[in-house]
Amino acid sequence: MRTTIKLTIAALTIGLAACTGRSNSSNSAQSSAPSAIAIDSLLARAEQLVGQTVSIEGICTHVCRHSGRRLFLMGSDNTQTIRVEAAELGSFDKKCVNNAVRVEGTLREQRIDEAYLQQWEQQLAKQKAKQDKPQAEQTGHCATEQKAQGETANTPEGRIADFRSRIAQRHEKEGKNYLSFYFVEATAYNIEQ
Repeated sequence: MRTTIKLTIAALTIGLAACTGRSNSSNSAQSSAPSAIAIDSLLARAEQLVGQTVSIEGICTHVCRHSGRRLFLMGSDNTQTIRVEAAELGSFDKKCVNNAVRVEGTLREQRIDEAYLQQWEQQLAKQKAKQDKPQAEQTGHCATEQKAQGETANTPEGRIADFRSRIAQRHEKEGKNYLSFYFVEATAYNIEQ
């Protein structure tokens, strides 16, 4: 009988040691899920992947505090960051921050061009006339998003001037009269363990 108990304990120990499955319930489908693209690779190929379903994984550096509708995933360093929109998911769990997060969704492109900047200037003029919003609400972006987009200005007017300068540089180098910022509209996400 002792031999049977010892064999049973040994079998259970080996079985538990061999088990490498993750505890999150959504991981059961991961064996059929496509492998995740690294954030750096996604950003390098983003122009070709716009409109396609992607699976990415990175370290979550920020979940927007008020709504939780945006999170930011970092690749190899803080210059390799992409915004993820919750879209129909509603919001992201604050537990994502400082953890590896895998996201599936559609890669989208936001273009900043002269028409966009002129519309922004018109909105600022209306807001100044009304004086009903504090300066922090006029930007419409959080500091994490501004950093992800490589912005250095702190005021809306400074940001607009910076965008114009960057658009001019891109036009000179690539012949494109706009800036492209990529983001993912999430359909699913999972905190990796």
